[in-house]
Amino acid sequence: MLHAVLSAATEGGEASPSPVIPEWYDIIWSSVCFVIILVFFWKYVLPRVQKLLDERGEAIEGNIAKADEAQRKAEAALEQYTAQLADARTEAGRIRESARDDSKTIVAEAREQALSEAARIASSAQAQIEAERQAALVSLRSDVGTLAIDLASGVIGESLTDDAKAQSVVDRFLAELEASEQAAAGGKS
Repeated sequence: MLHAVLSAATEGGEASPSPVIPEWYDIIWSSVCFVIILVFFWKYVLPRVQKLLDERGEAIEGNIAKADEAQRKAEAALEQYTAQLADARTEAGRIRESARDDSKTIVAEAREQALSEAARIASSAQAQIEAERQAALVSLRSDVGTLAIDLASGVIGESLTDDAKAQSVVDRFLAELEASEQAAAGGKS
């Protein structure tokens, strides 16, 4: 087919143009169009593209600056949070220690109050025991006196109805009884 195209071109009688080298007017008009397009791009398109690239670069740098600022703020907030957390832990420890001290104080006060109440109850019981001992002693004197008088009346064979005599016999008997108890207590010590 290429051969048919070449033979048809040569039949016209003209010299065949070179398929590799264009005609001179094609080169000139192509150069003029190229220069016009180059000037248009150089004058209008390239500045706009350059402006767009500069704006994008500034926006990216601004965003990087904002990100750096946000990073610094986040680090500052983290440090502040860490400091507050440490302060809170210290405060919690202080409150725990204060509560322990307060509980020890409350326990000591309760123990002291219980001991004082126990001492008061013991002294009250001691006083009551002493009062009952005195009452028993008085009752015992009366009963022992009556028994001693009855016994002495039986031994002597006469009635001891005189109260003064009976009282002196009872007192003497109780004095001898106390003396013998003291001698027995002194011998044990």
